[in-house]
Amino acid sequence: MSKPGDNPADPFKKALAEATKVLADDPEMSVSYSVDPPGMNKEGVRLPQVSRRLTREEVLIARGTADAFAMRRKFHNEALAAKYLPQGQLARDIYEAMETARCEAMGARLMPGTATNIDAKIGQEADRKGYSQITSAQEAPLPVAAGYLVRSLATGRKLPAGAENVLNLWRGFMEEQAGGALENLDDVLADQSAFARLARRVISDLGYGDQLGDDPDRPDEEEGQDEAEEDQDSPESEGEEQEQGEEAEASPERSQEEQQDESQAQVQMDDNAEMELGDETELPEGEAPIEPPPPPAHSDADPNYAVYTTAFDEEIRAEDLAEPAELERLRAYLDQQLDPLKGAVGRLANKLQRRLQAQQNRSWLFDLEEGILDAGRLARVIANPTTPLSFKWEKDTEFRDTVVTLLIDNSGSMRGRPISIAAICADVLARTLERCQVKTEILGFTTRAWKGGQSREKWLADNRPQQPGRLNDLRHIIYKSADAPWRRARPNLGLMMKEGLLKENIDGEALEWAHRRMLARPEARKILMVISDGAPVDDSTLSVNPASFLEKHLRDVIAMVEKRRGVELIAIGIGHDVTRYYQRAVTITDVEQLAGAMTEQLAGLFDKDPKAQSRGGARRAG
Repeated sequence: MSKPGDNPADPFKKALAEATKVLADDPEMSVSYSVDPPGMNKEGVRLPQVSRRLTREEVLIARGTADAFAMRRKFHNEALAAKYLPQGQLARDIYEAMETARCEAMGARLMPGTATNIDAKIGQEADRKGYSQITSAQEAPLPVAAGYLVRSLATGRKLPAGAENVLNLWRGFMEEQAGGALENLDDVLADQSAFARLARRVISDLGYGDQLGDDPDRPDEEEGQDEAEEDQDSPESEGEEQEQGEEAEASPERSQEEQQDESQAQVQMDDNAEMELGDETELPEGEAPIEPPPPPAHSDADPNYAVYTTAFDEEIRAEDLAEPAELERLRAYLDQQLDPLKGAVGRLANKLQRRLQAQQNRSWLFDLEEGILDAGRLARVIANPTTPLSFKWEKDTEFRDTVVTLLIDNSGSMRGRPISIAAICADVLARTLERCQVKTEILGFTTRAWKGGQSREKWLADNRPQQPGRLNDLRHIIYKSADAPWRRARPNLGLMMKEGLLKENIDGEALEWAHRRMLARPEARKILMVISDGAPVDDSTLSVNPASFLEKHLRDVIAMVEKRRGVELIAIGIGHDVTRYYQRAVTITDVEQLAGAMTEQLAGLFDKDPKAQSRGGARRAG
């Protein structure tokens, strides 16, 4: 008989943990449950938390996640995967998605019960990411579609609706380009090495062969042959060098003639250069040739940061991305979705307001020769008419001349609850700070398209120049400007709920954009808070540049902002450790902690106690 304090979910969690170990054929594997995102490492797996309510959805997602991890544990060899892993980021994503699908398909073939559970997990992920609402292939991630295609072909099972939609958007392209390679899928499914070679062929057929790197099978087969060829070539080359040396010694006149010819050619080139220079310098006296100025650097933090084109970037107001009626509908949806959370967020906002207003107690300077007449001291003048009048003046409140900017990551990984809570917290904080006479600006950053958009199309039309730099169309969104009242900007925050808005995230340029906007403000104190859930990611850019290209630029921008000290920078990471980037940062493991982290960070900044201000250093919440 269960005791009153027992958790009714514990028996299920224990049974699922044991079943996962059996399916993975690893009795020593650890199985834990957490509010953190699910994951797997060498020691074990982390599954989604199951509440006391034990709802059907929670059970299906937990079982599906457990089965997926168990299948990867059983059928995946990390060393083999690393051997064939491509170099480019997009190619890696396709390769990983196909390998995950292979492991899950193997499980479905040998243990059909796992297929239904994993389908539930795939369906939940597709719904959370809004895959059913996507209408064009540009918005659908190609690696995800490649994984869905492998699963569909290998199992013959119908995918959940959202996943099926993503697959259908890319199916025609993938089957046309790589259909020949996929014909042999059944023959290689149980052989990871053979499947990895097939995956690399598919990636090449899809047009990303330049990201594969060297063929991992070639050195083993041809290394000895190459060394033998080099050994055979060496004596001949030495003989040729010796013959050339002897020939030069035997024919000194010929060498001199060749040197004279080279000297004459050089003189002629110099003369031509002087003639061309002379043509350019034939200008009126006192005037110098006008040279076009060099193009400005794309980044103040790193002059070498490259951008292929800015022609398709946009800085746009939220109200220009949707009709007023749609914004009102999205705002109502946001309010409805987060109605249970409003109470907790409101209490935290009131706490912040009390802390700020406690510092707004009016203080005065007395006994001044000019200012506001001090009525409280008029009795002295009446008692003694020779006493001069006394005036007073109110002291300026230290933090009134302040502006706060909230820069919110609008990437696809923020879909669902993270972006909803970020939107409502930004809304409540803007309203709270406005009451305390602190101006607030709310900005968002994403890209206009998946996989590069028009920038990549232009790059392809220009024959793919090497190292093009950032290769996507930026979209920087102004939800609320600092001077706009909260009531006017309130509907704009509903835009974050719009399907198809959230795409890639290029954090460095977004942070630099927000920093420039703040520097142009007249306020004496400027506070910039970044809310993100990870490192910058843009498949199009990372596929043709070094893997650290975007991350390095973000670090450079952060270093510039923190060094100049014109803007106080704070960062809040949702589920990812941002303390490795920012000096003053906090990482939260549950999006519901966001409201408390935001209010505490801002309250700490406004606190007059120096010790309280230093408490906002790098730490982890929760």
